[in-house]
Amino acid sequence: MLSAEVQKLGYKQLNANFFDTLLISLPEDVKIDNIRKLALESQVNLNYIDQDKIGISLDETTSLEDVNLLLHIFASAAKKQFTEFVCNPVECSQIRTFAPSMQRESEYLTAPVFNSYHSETEMMRYLKKLENRDLALNRSMIPLGSCTMKLNAATELIPLSWPEFGAIHPFAPADQTEGYTILIRELEKALCEITGFKAVSMQPNSGASGEYAGLLVIKAYHESRGEGHRKVCLIPASAHGTNPASAAMAGMQVVVVKTDPNGNIDIVDLQEKSIKHKDDLAALMVTYPSTHGVFEESILEIAALIHENGGQVYMDGANMNAQVGLTNPGTIGADVCHLNLHKTFAIPHGGGGPGVGPIGVAEHLVPFLPGHPVVKTGGNQAIKAVAAAPYGSALVLPISYAYIKMLGGNGLTEATKYAILNANYIKSKLENHYKILYTGSKGRIAHELILDCNQYLKTADVAVIDIAKRLMDYGFHAPTVAFPVVGTLMVEPTESEPLSEIDRFVDAMISIRKEVAAIEEGNVDKHDNVIKHAPHTLAMVASDNWSYPYTRETAAFPVPMAKEDKYWPAVTRIDDAWGDRNLVCTCAPIESYA
Repeated sequence: MLSAEVQKLGYKQLNANFFDTLLISLPEDVKIDNIRKLALESQVNLNYIDQDKIGISLDETTSLEDVNLLLHIFASAAKKQFTEFVCNPVECSQIRTFAPSMQRESEYLTAPVFNSYHSETEMMRYLKKLENRDLALNRSMIPLGSCTMKLNAATELIPLSWPEFGAIHPFAPADQTEGYTILIRELEKALCEITGFKAVSMQPNSGASGEYAGLLVIKAYHESRGEGHRKVCLIPASAHGTNPASAAMAGMQVVVVKTDPNGNIDIVDLQEKSIKHKDDLAALMVTYPSTHGVFEESILEIAALIHENGGQVYMDGANMNAQVGLTNPGTIGADVCHLNLHKTFAIPHGGGGPGVGPIGVAEHLVPFLPGHPVVKTGGNQAIKAVAAAPYGSALVLPISYAYIKMLGGNGLTEATKYAILNANYIKSKLENHYKILYTGSKGRIAHELILDCNQYLKTADVAVIDIAKRLMDYGFHAPTVAFPVVGTLMVEPTESEPLSEIDRFVDAMISIRKEVAAIEEGNVDKHDNVIKHAPHTLAMVASDNWSYPYTRETAAFPVPMAKEDKYWPAVTRIDDAWGDRNLVCTCAPIESYA
């Protein structure tokens, strides 16, 4: 309708086929500045592409009143009489905006879920059913090591529903986003103080994107000094899998550095490889505390060694929850570090996102921070944009802003201390029941710990995945399984968990260890036992047929607390390894798209 009517006013609409976006060419006697003035007076933002073209996108929220407002603006600019457009239902229903060959002929959204819920009542109950199947932080601790599944406070989340935050376009004019800009600048300032860096870029949309952006900044720095040949990236064997992937994407050559028996970087191996590659050394990617959950006690020596050989130190911020307020990457000697706002700074992980991975950099790297083709960001020698929006997932930044502002410096430091305290409390409670894989020289860990379960495969035919599945019967999401070491559980309680919940987790782990011991001692069969059949669903426990050599109570209520607030797994044991090896694609074969 807009395309047809605007052309009656003397404009041209240049898109022959279109869905939601028009490209409008202005007549010679219409000035774009006049349209801009009229539009702003009507509180309308348009996409001013150049001096004679305007882009307009409409969506399902656009009303006929909006269309008429736009037509009024264009009519006024062209000094034409505006006549309100009234939609004739018959004519409007026959509008086609693309060639017949593009018309969909196949059915779509055919799965029953898209065609079963036709009222709010039905939809509400369907969503509640899904929620009941989920095990979230509102039910129990989620002790995923390296993921930092901490409290996402309601006070931090509520502002996201405010239109002042939620209805801002990423490319809105700067004079319309002054408040948001203040928030972003204050958050950048706070993150600079926390990290000890000179500047921060909010653009990267995830931790992995932050890694990639940080390495590109390092690469640009070397190139600016005529050392573009520096492409060797040293990465410890214990690093996150995203580290080598990001280095490869950034065009760097990955060289792996050994770790010692205590989980630290092997200094001797690092020294040898730093010297060997000193002429081509670009960077070291290091995580602090290490991916093994201990503070690298040689971290200052490590940073100095890399700098001596011409490289930059990239710090993975995955474990920043053990640093805030106690130390920081700048003090340690890092040149760039990404921050997982969806970990340390309280943005939810939910549904796989939104991840937010800003990077902080030392002063000499500030000129290379990511730029953007639409909104000016970054330094005067900026690398290209690493995200579509200038400030990444800006909508969720108020969460971290509120988290930092409400806690303040002292509160942030206390949170770090409690995260470390909680992890060491679990270690002290479980070290007589499980082997703790890595500790520092004083017998302590950082904010997470690794429980070695490999021996139970030999003594009881119990794999680490069996323990993870059994934890579901106790009402817990499993810790991180088989990362960073095969056959282990990586536990991170965070500062958010109270002593009562930590004790409940400890009791569950000790109880499972006793179940393993019963197998080891020959009191129960190695293959027909409560661990091997876990998790137990309500359907299994309520069934008339119960053929297992243990009671229903043992299966479903292994500890008294389970009776008070039982989480029922929705699905019993599946062969996850078989599924990983036998992928089934539910999409059409690639040939069908030819």
